[in-house]
Amino acid sequence: MKILSYNVNGIRAAIKKGFIDWLETENPGVICIQETKAHKEQLDLTLFEEAGYNYHYWFSAQKKGYSSVAILCKEEPKHVEYGTGIETMDFEGRNLRVDYDTVSIMSLYLPSGTNDARLDFKLNYMAEFQEYINNLKKTIPNLIICGDYNICHQEIDIHNPKMKGVSGFLPIERAWIGSFIDSGFIDTFRHFNKEPNHYTWWSYRANARNNNKGWRIDYCMASKNLEKRLQKAYILPEVKHSDHCPLAVEIKI
Repeated sequence: MKILSYNVNGIRAAIKKGFIDWLETENPGVICIQETKAHKEQLDLTLFEEAGYNYHYWFSAQKKGYSSVAILCKEEPKHVEYGTGIETMDFEGRNLRVDYDTVSIMSLYLPSGTNDARLDFKLNYMAEFQEYINNLKKTIPNLIICGDYNICHQEIDIHNPKMKGVSGFLPIERAWIGSFIDSGFIDTFRHFNKEPNHYTWWSYRANARNNNKGWRIDYCMASKNLEKRLQKAYILPEVKHSDHCPLAVEIKI
């Protein structure tokens, strides 16, 4: 199974930029989408079905045009979980999971910490999410969490490692994602690729993308017990429907 993750920064805008044609060509079994900025009633869902994704699930923020995640599937999952059941997390539509017989796949959109209030919200979210996942793994051990974590883990993951005072590369955030990995996950891209200059997000400012001045803040994290089933993981920087690019992991089912 090929699984993609993509923060589209608005699914309606991405569709206008050729997202559907690209999706048909790339043809993943599952694609986790973040920041759809839409409720499903605002979309023409037949576009996804005609592309081969008859099973599509949407978990949207209460506020229209904000946040929100989706998962598109070729094959019907046996169960779909909307949100986490934690009220302080779910009102912004940031977690959605599909369960298959041998693997469960989550689309995650962690908050950004653009100001003090949002940073506090992000840090609380991270703490609650870690506790939620610790409990979830007791019943669902084969878990892949794809999405925009809004954190660069190591200096290799950011074009300018001196930016230690900026949310997304704060020591407390980096420590959290390190401890998250240590709790039983594999950063699948780094599992296969140790080289620098691979990013998943670029600012719209200062020609950052053309100069590859980016951040690697999107991940496909896999439970450690899936390690022998991982086949490859990679980033698709040439795909440009968003300020992010897609990333992929391929796994034996």
